[in-house]
Amino acid sequence: MFISGVTEGDAQGPVAEYYEAQRAMWGFLPNYAAPFSHRPEVGQAWQALNLAIRGGMDRRRYEIATIAASRARRSTYCTTAHSMFLRDVCGDEAAMRSINDQPDGAGLDEPDRAVYEFATAVATDAAGIQEADVDRVRAVGLSDADIADVVFAAAARCFFTAVLDGAGAQLDPETAAAFPPDQIEGMVVGRPVAGT
Repeated sequence: MFISGVTEGDAQGPVAEYYEAQRAMWGFLPNYAAPFSHRPEVGQAWQALNLAIRGGMDRRRYEIATIAASRARRSTYCTTAHSMFLRDVCGDEAAMRSINDQPDGAGLDEPDRAVYEFATAVATDAAGIQEADVDRVRAVGLSDADIADVVFAAAARCFFTAVLDGAGAQLDPETAAAFPPDQIEGMVVGRPVAGT
């Protein structure tokens, strides 16, 4: 980590509340919390935005779009965490394995592949998106509202991955331990796991 945060023992007021909320979600204080300790209101605003986006769309589609954007942004942290959510929260280990085995999304079925490829394009070159790209996602059954949700998910992930990687945050060993070594190896797309 390049940016030191407030230590958990020294945290007071809004920082302590932010840390407590993160610990409650993960069962440990994640490494990404440190940079937000300097501006806990930014961390809380991010959480509210993320929940608003995720809460308004199909959870599985959200995770697929988020993994696509995370991989495009070379975020080991988010790639791994959202692969875990796709597997554990959405109950879709097959899709998680497919993405891990074929990071371009080629192994996904057509609707998921279209979402994955579109989210990747938004995260890598949003200005390059053309109407034909949107038409392709419409053609697999997504409404304009659904497509907007994919854009929101990918765009929001760009913010979070930039904060984590810009601050030097590395994936927590606790999250990495949720996967066997051969799987976690395929999720290390940028910074290594903390302590390795």
